[in-house]
Amino acid sequence: MTTTLYGFKACDTVKKARKWLDDKGVEHRFFDYRVERLDPKTVDDWFARAGWEQVFNCGSTSFRELPDADKTGLDAKKARAMILAETNLIKRPVLDTGDRLVFGFKPDAYSAATGK
Repeated sequence: MTTTLYGFKACDTVKKARKWLDDKGVEHRFFDYRVERLDPKTVDDWFARAGWEQVFNCGSTSFRELPDADKTGLDAKKARAMILAETNLIKRPVLDTGDRLVFGFKPDAYSAATGK
């Protein structure tokens, strides 16, 4: 499986992750979910492999700006629907090596996931 980095171009953290991957010579595909539609199966896969709580970004500005009713009663089903409607609710970037998922950018975690 090809290593894929998910996020969007304008995000500073995504820029740092992309630079790290390029500098280390890690072949990868960049998936900009502001340009391409995120497949619900991808979200389902992340939830199955990491748990919805790892994927869903409760600390994002997008989440904080939601009405209180939308923030309460969060579970996998509700989180999935919210993520598919608003990809800013995904912790970013997401690095998927096929074997490992890494949410956010930490060089040590990227090194462990990619072997670089």
